[in-house]
Amino acid sequence: MDRICRLTGPQWQVYSDSHRFRVLVSGRRFGKTRMSIEELLRAAVQAPGRKVWYVAPTYRQAQQICWQMLKDRLAGGNWIARKNESDLSIMLRGGGSVISLRGADNFDSLRGVGLHFLVMDEFADIKPEAWFEVLRATLSDTGGKALFTGTPKGRNWAYDLFQRGGHPDYPEWASYSFTTIEGGNVPAAEVELARRELDELTFRQEYEASFVNFEGRVYYPFTVETHAASLRQFYNPRALLAFCFDFNVEPGVAAVCQEVKLPNGLEGTAVIGEVYIPRNSNTPAVCRRLIQDWGGHEGAIICYGDATGGSRGSAKVAGSDWDLIKAEFRQSPLGSKISYDVPSANPPERARVNAVNSRLKSETGDIRLMVDQQYAPHVVKDLEGVVLLKGGSGEIDKKATPELSHISDALGYYVIRRFPTTRVETRTFTISASRSEYYV
Repeated sequence: MDRICRLTGPQWQVYSDSHRFRVLVSGRRFGKTRMSIEELLRAAVQAPGRKVWYVAPTYRQAQQICWQMLKDRLAGGNWIARKNESDLSIMLRGGGSVISLRGADNFDSLRGVGLHFLVMDEFADIKPEAWFEVLRATLSDTGGKALFTGTPKGRNWAYDLFQRGGHPDYPEWASYSFTTIEGGNVPAAEVELARRELDELTFRQEYEASFVNFEGRVYYPFTVETHAASLRQFYNPRALLAFCFDFNVEPGVAAVCQEVKLPNGLEGTAVIGEVYIPRNSNTPAVCRRLIQDWGGHEGAIICYGDATGGSRGSAKVAGSDWDLIKAEFRQSPLGSKISYDVPSANPPERARVNAVNSRLKSETGDIRLMVDQQYAPHVVKDLEGVVLLKGGSGEIDKKATPELSHISDALGYYVIRRFPTTRVETRTFTISASRSEYYV
């Protein structure tokens, strides 16, 4: 029976810590899922009949992140007595302990069990009530332990838990922080590439595991002095053009972009136009304005935007907003030139904002997004004025200035499709850091 697993040095440091509650914040691709599985296995085999849980922000995330890796690990060691695919649970041989995967999106359903060990993965994305009102109590009658893992998401409740490590008032707590490089799973060249592509705060959070403070402006790198310029002179009527939509009634908006060589000499995104109809607008009206302004464009045009199809706007009346857009353009001089790049679901808001900020200014100072203030004044106003939700972890405050955020959202849908900031998370890397061996 194969009972050997290898951990990198930083993973071993966390694994060998005996504190009852441990907090691990790490940069992307640290290998925390692999380490969490070893923690679950160790806890499950310590005695017969133990209950061990892995909890992710949602049930679907738990399945996608951990389920297959867990099955592979346990099958490789011949640990599995019985598994339940619908319940995401596995009973182990030699004692009947059970490892289960759960989601915190319906945390009230997690009440009433006695757990011996718990992993809360990406805990910064889990509501604090899930821990304080439900899961903490599941460990009380067993004296169970917990491991919190994830990447920081601003200074929310995860930051407060991290601060407990080493604090004299919390002797049962220990905290660890490791960067992506320290994790040993990502080459230094890849991290340096990310440094050049991402804005400073995003890089520090995602790769250096820093609890950066996101309070204030959403698009904080933007300034008129560095990002506003006369860009229409660079417009190429034969090159690809982008129409960017966010669906709304007040205002009705769209942004127009083209990739050009910017005045700073770098290839980048030029916002060279917009539609902004402040009152009583609808999707067809926005399209007609785009046709009026850009009907003579000779090259191809791709439409980007809100994947939900505008449940707040015209879709209430006649079909989805994307249906209305296609109908308007089909009858126009642009009909044969238009195509669509719309995902099946919108990206997370924070990911979209990070993509725009990284384009506005990378951690190394490269500016690859500029706006023509004469032809896109409301884009400038948005980038200057949209603010973050106070006390949040990077969410836009939609209520503070309701006339803002829509046209910058539209721009963001384009930027994250063309220039996503999460490429490294989808790749597999060879572990190269020093390892420690242990036996369970």
